[in-house]
Amino acid sequence: MEDFQTKAQSTSGGKDSCCCGGHAHNSLFKVFLGLAAVFLFVLILYSAAGAFNKIKEWKYIGQGIEAKNTITISDSGEIYAKPDLAITSFSVITEAKTVAEAISENTKKMNAVTDAVKKQGVEEKDLKTINFSISPHYDYYDTSKAYPYEGQRVLSGYDVTQSLQVKIRSLEKVGSIIQAAIDNGSNEAGDLQFTIDNQDELKKQAREEAIKKTKAKAEELASQLGVKLVRIVSFSDSNSVPYYHEMEKSSSIGMGGGGDTAPQIQTGENKIQVTVSITYEID
Repeated sequence: MEDFQTKAQSTSGGKDSCCCGGHAHNSLFKVFLGLAAVFLFVLILYSAAGAFNKIKEWKYIGQGIEAKNTITISDSGEIYAKPDLAITSFSVITEAKTVAEAISENTKKMNAVTDAVKKQGVEEKDLKTINFSISPHYDYYDTSKAYPYEGQRVLSGYDVTQSLQVKIRSLEKVGSIIQAAIDNGSNEAGDLQFTIDNQDELKKQAREEAIKKTKAKAEELASQLGVKLVRIVSFSDSNSVPYYHEMEKSSSIGMGGGGDTAPQIQTGENKIQVTVSITYEID
């Protein structure tokens, strides 16, 4: 009898354990289903938002960007200043029967030009070779005695050209430097330009003047139109510093040697100009 009760109690305890395990399994399954439902809901919302945005994009395909009421005003600021830098070039053109002879003679003359320029106070950093070329030249002979005439091209020698760019910072020496280069063998000189070495501060002043004038013009125009300037929506500027040319390039300068008097060079003034454009949103 006691054995029967013990077995019965053991069997009853086994059923309770099984039941507790089933409840835990069911709880985990419900949690999993809940998480899956939340994930599915979020996924549906995300897909719906993407589809809505696509519809909005399709709605505006082929249409321009929404325009705002704007006006654009432009004006310029100008500053005049004396140049402090001259840039010019000296060339030596040499003709000889052979390349070696042409190079030798050309080098000798160009070295003399360079030394003469340096003696006038020009520093090494302001000297720059900008051209060196060798080219053959030919003579043409008529080999026929009747029309149509036939010509024969015969090689007669070689031309060597070497050009030296010179920056002159002491403008009072421009004339004497040109004369020194010519006297020492340069047979082509010119393209003299006057400029300003450091232009940043002058450009800044011109820009400030341009902005001031442009803003004043915008306020005047807005008053005349009966509108209000809301804000600046875009800005742009451009500048120009034209070179002052005193002497154009000429192959005749220095041909046959120089004179006793150096040329008088007038530097004048340079104009630094900055133009600005400002676009305002108006109301």
